This record gives sequence, structure tokens and C-alpha cells, in this order.
Amino acid sequence: ALRLNQSQPAVSLALKRLRTILGDPLLVREKSGMVPTERALALLSHAKGALAEIDRMTFAPESFEPQTSRYEFRVGAPDYLAPMFISSVVERIRKEAPHLRLSLQSLGPNFDFERSLAEGDLDVVIGNWPEPPHRMHLSMLLEDEIVCLVGAGHPLARKGFTADDYQRAVHVVPMPYSMSQRGVIDTVLATHRLNRDERVVVQSFTMAPYLLQHSDLVFTTTRHFAQFYADLLPLVILPSPIPFPTMRFYQLWHERNHLSPAHRWIRRLLADCGKQIKPGS
Repeated sequence: ALRLNQSQPAVSLALKRLRTILGDPLLVREKSGMVPTERALALLSHAKGALAEIDRMTFAPESFEPQTSRYEFRVGAPDYLAPMFISSVVERIRKEAPHLRLSLQSLGPNFDFERSLAEGDLDVVIGNWPEPPHRMHLSMLLEDEIVCLVGAGHPLARKGFTADDYQRAVHVVPMPYSMSQRGVIDTVLATHRLNRDERVVVQSFTMAPYLLQHSDLVFTTTRHFAQFYADLLPLVILPSPIPFPTMRFYQLWHERNHLSPAHRWIRRLLADCGKQIKPGS
């Protein structure tokens, strides 16, 4: 009642009307308090989308002034883009829109980013998919070469690196951030019927380089990510012996934000930052 700025009797009366109209109790009492029914949870996603659309129609400005705007953009992206890409995005935003707020959401296997875009919880999602979701608007942001990263004392750092070496090696791999399809690296390995020994699995990409320093692990990743940590830690970048294609990163957005001046501005800024990153540079 307090959050709705309504009295308790008014909220109770509204709930009673909804229960009558929908033929469902919507909220039931448990030991921990009132909890929603399955019907209420199903309705919630539709209600959030409808309310977000009404807000955008009612309050969306006709123009966007980045220098004075206090808008909040919500962007979903894998954490391995932070060193090479997100850092440049933040730098640009601080210069061009100093009052703007940026909320970054990490992607994970249990995170439904398509639903978050549809319901307005996220404005843009950035990632690499062999087959980008076709239900959203998208544009390609950048491409990057796939390489292997090892500790400076790794035997492979001092000899040639072959496909057989790759299969015999022990690997550290990140958890996938999409359960709907394989990542680019796994797709290529499956296509060539190659197996790798995935001995260590990490939830965060940024954890992997630190595990390479004093181990025999191999990490397959993008060149710009690898270069950042090779400059920071005693690590060596090796050309991949597997013919991986360049990894393509896209930005996705929902139709609800397609024509918004503010969202057009942030998408252009993301695209500009992506153009500064060249494969293999």
C-alpha cells in the first residue's frame, strides 16, 4: 500500500476486484507472507511490458540531449567485453553525457535476455551468437580474432602449437551465457569433431587469466581480451591451431525502443566504439 501510495482498504478492494474478474486468488498467505499464484506470475510479465510501453508513450521526450540528460540505460553484456569494449563505452559516456546513468547486467546461462528486452528490463544486449535471435533488431558491433592464452611457463609457450596439442591440453572454459545455442568456439569444435579436456569451468571470464599463471591450462578467447591480460600478467598469446572464424559481436534491441531518440543515441555510441576495435589489431 505504501509503495502504491494507496490506503490499505483501497488496495484490498482493488485486489478483491481483480480476483473476481480473473477468477484466481492471485495472492495467497504463506508463513513468509503473501506470495503470488502461478496465474499472478504469468500476468506479471504482460503487465510489466504494458506499463513500460505506457511510460514510454507518456513520458518519452521528442529529442535527447546527452549533455543534460539523466536517463538510465540498462545494457546486458558478457564480462569479457569489459577490458576492450565496455571501458571505451564508459569513457565516451562520461565525456558526452556526464549526468547519464549506465546499468550493466552480466549475462549467464539462466538469464533470459530476450525476455528482459521484451519486458523493458534491458535496453540493449551485447553478445556473440552463431545465429543471433531473429525476433529482435540487431546490428553488428565488432569482430575479434580467436587466440589461445597460456602462462609464460607453459610448455606450449616454447614450442609449436598444433591441433593435436590443443586436444591433449587441459582447458579452462567459461560457463555459457546462452542455453539456447552453443557458442562459436564449441560450434566449430563440434563441426570438426574435435574434443577438448575442459578441466576447469569458471563462471566469470575475468577469472580465467589468473588461473593460467602457474598452471598448464589453456584458455581460448578473443585477442583483445587476451592482450589486456598478457600486458597485466605473466601470460603468452598463441595463435589458435584450430581454424576458428573471427568472433562477431552484435547489439540487440526490442521494437519498443527502436525509434526512441535516447536509444538511437546509445546504439550509435556503441557502434562507434565497436568500430575502433579491429580483428587482430
